[in-house]
Amino acid sequence: MRFGRISKVVGIAAAAALALSACATQGGSTSPSSSGSAAKQGGSATVVEVNAVNTFNPNTADGNTDINSKISLATHWGFYYVDNSLKIVHNEKFGHYEKTSDSPLTVKYTINDGVKWSDGTPVTAYDIALNWAANSGWFDDANPKAKTGTSYFSTAADTTGLNATKFPDVSSDGKSFTLTYTTPYADWETAIGPNNGTIDIPAHVVAKKAGLADAKALFDLMKGMKKGDPASPQPANETLKKASDFYNTGFDSKTLPTDTSLFLSNGPYVVKDMVADQSMTLVRNKDFNWGPTPNLDQITIRYIGSAPAQIQALKNGEADIIAPQASSDTIQQLKAIQGVTVDQGNQLSYDHLDLNFSGPLADKDVRTAFMLTVPRQDIVDKIIKQMDPNAKPLDSQLFVPQQAAYADSAKNNGSSAYDSVNIDKAKQLLAGKTPSIKIMYNKDNPNRVDAYTLIAASATKAGFNIVDGGLGKSDWGKALGKGGYDATIFGWINPGVGVSGVPQIFKSGNGNNFNKFSDSGADALMTQLVQTTDQSKQTDLEKQIDQKIWAASYGVPLFQAVGVDAYSDRVTGVKYMPNSSGVWWNFWEWAAK
Repeated sequence: MRFGRISKVVGIAAAAALALSACATQGGSTSPSSSGSAAKQGGSATVVEVNAVNTFNPNTADGNTDINSKISLATHWGFYYVDNSLKIVHNEKFGHYEKTSDSPLTVKYTINDGVKWSDGTPVTAYDIALNWAANSGWFDDANPKAKTGTSYFSTAADTTGLNATKFPDVSSDGKSFTLTYTTPYADWETAIGPNNGTIDIPAHVVAKKAGLADAKALFDLMKGMKKGDPASPQPANETLKKASDFYNTGFDSKTLPTDTSLFLSNGPYVVKDMVADQSMTLVRNKDFNWGPTPNLDQITIRYIGSAPAQIQALKNGEADIIAPQASSDTIQQLKAIQGVTVDQGNQLSYDHLDLNFSGPLADKDVRTAFMLTVPRQDIVDKIIKQMDPNAKPLDSQLFVPQQAAYADSAKNNGSSAYDSVNIDKAKQLLAGKTPSIKIMYNKDNPNRVDAYTLIAASATKAGFNIVDGGLGKSDWGKALGKGGYDATIFGWINPGVGVSGVPQIFKSGNGNNFNKFSDSGADALMTQLVQTTDQSKQTDLEKQIDQKIWAASYGVPLFQAVGVDAYSDRVTGVKYMPNSSGVWWNFWEWAAK
């Protein structure tokens, strides 16, 4: 399962592994909740989100933001979803999957008859095959050092597990997909559909955009190719390159495309309208019967970064559900509104400052100096403390305080060197240098603005020249990893199951390794991690990885996020969720009074 980027702010890593370990052993729950069926049918609701939608493909490294994934969850479906107990719930109406062998690990997926895209095309195993191909890196043979070979599909997911497979089999009727692994894989149960289990990119559309007849033709093309080997790269397959290039960017849009094939649905809702950086409208998919039937006929999503503006929209009846930036003022204002329910809790997310391993920060001493200037306690005091009096700066890159492993990892990972600001030591490490550091962040996010302001003021005292690299709410996500800045402030949020989120972010060369951190020892540990099913061994590996990340002067975690959701009595069925889905995890149960 993969981390998603958030523009707002538990169990990262080990807690997620624990949830998956239990589900993998027990086979998960079955049958999605359909309690919404007893609620009033019809009506509409308006939901406010901080981020703005900018693509219909949330699986790429660029598209992996919380809002893109939430919209995909509402408009697509798959074999499972994760509920607010962080358990995997199987959706037998869509299809089923089963582990048919432990040695070698073999998993078979079968899609039910009648499941289709909103253009009437059946959802098939060829769509699963595209999902596998895009998230496995199976065809890539690029060698960055030698500047040879080809990278095909962009993925936000870690490719380690899905890359260690044989080429998959598809049944003659196109209904079943069988994947055989060549090594153990801890996250096998959530391997297909890393975005909350959804199958969200139609293979027949990608095939036609590449000049192929249909989805089967795309699968046959891939089947005829060798597995990528960076040590022996092959000439690029131009047809697959055309298909992957379209997959990577062809679904990107801030407005409703005139080409309807770019926003096909196979889920409860279809997209009706989009206004760039302002709103999106979803309407019921009348053909959908392969999952829980939603109550609402229409959901409108408005993008509002300002917490006061969100609260005013809720108070005025212009919004029904909001998830604003958490602050004590926010909570007090919400609780003062009659007819509003407020849910509050720790999220499976954390805010952090990452430092690029290039430019002026390629020098480890400069990175260390910068980390020593970050006023983590001041940031916690200003942003989090009033909501959680016990809040402290986060001292782990992989664990949060609620996890049993957190205290031990924090004690031994080297984070104590950054317990307090040390301007004098930072100056010593800089030795008279005055590096210019451009910090990128979401300038429409008040909490990120506060964090940037405090960091910039402190770092300047040590001699750093800080450049404001703030970008707008629909632009910051795509800028990650593209260069043009030296440091960035943002957040990661975890779905709550699986361990592959660790190498997704920290392993050399992965799509979400935006600052180009690379450590051979950490890479080896992460490879072991995704092949380990024993939770205690996973935790031990994560502690070692945590230590190596700190030792490299990677950057600093700032705090675990506090989540706040609020909804009016005009809607029912809204339930708090600490992971990347937020309140959207059970959108089908929402109902209008």
